Amino acid sequence: MIKQSTRETALKRLEVFIGEWKVRLGGLVAQPEDEGALSVFEWALDGQFLIQRTEVPDPKFPTVLSLVAYDVNKDSYTQHYFDSRGVVRLYAMTFRDGIWTLLRSSPDFTPLDFSQRFTAPGRPVMVRTGRRTST
Repeated sequence: MIKQSTRETALKRLEVFIGEWKVRLGGLVAQPEDEGALSVFEWALDGQFLIQRTEVPDPKFPTVLSLVAYDVNKDSYTQHYFDSRGVVRLYAMTFRDGIWTLLRSSPDFTPLDFSQRFTAPGRPVMVRTGRRTST
């Protein structure tokens, strides 16, 4: 029963993500002319997983589907990332004190120290992605 309670508490923390978020691409790349880039978060499978769908109305950027899972035995979140280019990534994820962190240790064609910021009215959340310092 303690593990189920821990799981419910961990998943409840992610409730702040639920809804539609406007996505800005930052200063490293030009923002698409149509600023309709969105990320939508919703619960799946009776609230056991968090799904994120992201679309940028520009063919230079992939459409993304991510699934967040919580592992009660490790007391940690994992984000499973898939995109329209066929890219698959696995991120170690934390969410504490309003800070959302995604870390990966396997390099590919993009740097490990990429960072993003997601905002929604009344619900700012900072996203930091980067090099994993421990295993």
